[in-house]
Amino acid sequence: MSALSPRLAAIVDALPLTPGMRVLEIGGGSGAAARAVAGRIGDGHICMIDRSSKSITQAEKNAATEIDAGIMSLRQVAVEDFELDPDEQPFDLAFAVRVGALDGRHPKAGQIALQRIADALTPQGRLFVDGGNALRELSLPR
Repeated sequence: MSALSPRLAAIVDALPLTPGMRVLEIGGGSGAAARAVAGRIGDGHICMIDRSSKSITQAEKNAATEIDAGIMSLRQVAVEDFELDPDEQPFDLAFAVRVGALDGRHPKAGQIALQRIADALTPQGRLFVDGGNALRELSLPR
């Protein structure tokens, strides 16, 4: 696995990850952070979503080992359109780095996205975005 940038490494380090948890990464790009998270959650699972087919294709190549092992999955979907599959378990934690719907650049999409994320998380699930001292937690509609 290639080294993470110092900024991305600080973000992954700041996530409250524990073995066995289910994690959702929103806007994962090439999959670098998702692969780092996969290495920290033991028998858990990370699902990375991105609206870009190019990003998903790159992440598929970069994370083939993690995908084949069943600890990582990818879906091409915008966060404001994301829904759990009918047989999919909710996530314990979600995080996003430079996602316009969650950093204030697209407020209308952000309102929809927050509800979609809340619906995909366990009742105690938490959402973190970049900003602050590596990360800040966003409140979710419950």
